[in-house]
Amino acid sequence: MRTREPGKVCEGLWYLGRKESGVYLLEGSEGSMIISGGMSYIVPAILKQMEDFAIDRNRIKKLLILHSHFDHVGVVPFFKRSQPDLEIYASARAWEILSMPKAIETINAFSRDVAERMGMTGALGSHDLDWRDDIQGSVVRDGDRLDLDGVEVHIIETPGHSSCAISAYAPALKALFPSDSGGIPFDHIIVTSGNSNFTKYQESLERLKTLEVRYYCADHYGYVTGDEAATFISRSIECAREHRDLMEKTYLRTQDIDKAVDELMPAFYRDNPDYFLSPDIFRGVYRQMIKHIAQALEDKNPS
Repeated sequence: MRTREPGKVCEGLWYLGRKESGVYLLEGSEGSMIISGGMSYIVPAILKQMEDFAIDRNRIKKLLILHSHFDHVGVVPFFKRSQPDLEIYASARAWEILSMPKAIETINAFSRDVAERMGMTGALGSHDLDWRDDIQGSVVRDGDRLDLDGVEVHIIETPGHSSCAISAYAPALKALFPSDSGGIPFDHIIVTSGNSNFTKYQESLERLKTLEVRYYCADHYGYVTGDEAATFISRSIECAREHRDLMEKTYLRTQDIDKAVDELMPAFYRDNPDYFLSPDIFRGVYRQMIKHIAQALEDKNPS
């Protein structure tokens, strides 16, 4: 079952934000951790929900970034600046990207773009939300475990959607936090997005398939429970195969990356007009994916 409304997922775990962009609050006996960073404009909604749900912000001790894309780091500046002792964790590659002036510029520009698309520009002026060079933290790697006062969170490197992507898994809850390294539960479909390297994305899905999942906690469009959660990664693997097959066939027929993008992207928006990414941003995503597909085909069948 798919749930997109903010609220309690299960004992000790909350979903906060909006349906197109959310974060999770995992509670331990002595402190809490925010998992993922969402989009910047959801900060006012999160603060209101924390008040409504009687969540004590002072108990939040850690924040885990799952990858460095703009729509997954948006709340980080606000929470770090308002709580300077907050411990921020991310992969080494994520910290490398987040230190780049060009990446920071892109994060802020894309955040404004999507806020405008969603009619949420007013939220951007209510708090200090822009990324600058004042956010620092610690590195986590594959196999690391974060102990939240008895609740362990295991780190799994899952590149492919981005070069810096990690997933998190809380065995005690059987809760998986794959960010976009897993399928995105949009509407009634699963969107697969191997932005930087579709082959590594598929390999990462295979790694996640071995986990027992009761709660599939996606960053976009809420969380999944029950039988659907248990099979969501397996279904994402099948959707990724179908998506790759479509991209390969389209590229082989057009023999041109941009022509393939021009064909596939409008078709996606005809079927999914309410998807949160603007066409301009999503065009770049599709171009990255098909560029990788084209190179993989060339490597497989050199002329």
